[in-house]
Amino acid sequence: MDSDRIIDLFMFAIPTLITGLIAYYFFKEHTKNEDGRRRFLLHKDMQVNTMPLRLQAYERMALFLERITPSKLLIRISPNSSNKEDYEALIIAAIEQEFDHNLSQQIYLSDDCWNIITAAKNATIQLIRKASLLEKTDTSNKLREVILTEMMEKRAPSDAALSFIKQEVSDMW
Repeated sequence: MDSDRIIDLFMFAIPTLITGLIAYYFFKEHTKNEDGRRRFLLHKDMQVNTMPLRLQAYERMALFLERITPSKLLIRISPNSSNKEDYEALIIAAIEQEFDHNLSQQIYLSDDCWNIITAAKNATIQLIRKASLLEKTDTSNKLREVILTEMMEKRAPSDAALSFIKQEVSDMW
């Protein structure tokens, strides 16, 4: 009788175990799907809220790049004296101040975009310094002339960065 009782016990236990395993599997899958759905909705809400901020950051950096384009920069900032070193320092300080004003925007931009913008800023400063080191550049007005002449021959460093920003923004859609 003991063996019959053990067999009966297994006959009741096996369907119970199978039902329990199936219930566990379905509950686990349901929980996983719900977690994925919550993450998706959270991500979607964050995207709705952060998209305007990201676009505003791209707009501000595009404005920064436009403002540091040498031709526009030299028109906006006129020399205070004929000393080329003072004018060079004034222009570079304006670029650095503009950049510092927009530093917080980097959290909304990709690393590649931020690196390209920083490289454009540094290249613009380097262009100004190189023009100042030329022997023919002896006054602030001559410095302006040399920089503007060089800009007619080649593209401004900020143009490449601006193109990158436009591409990155178009990829967002």
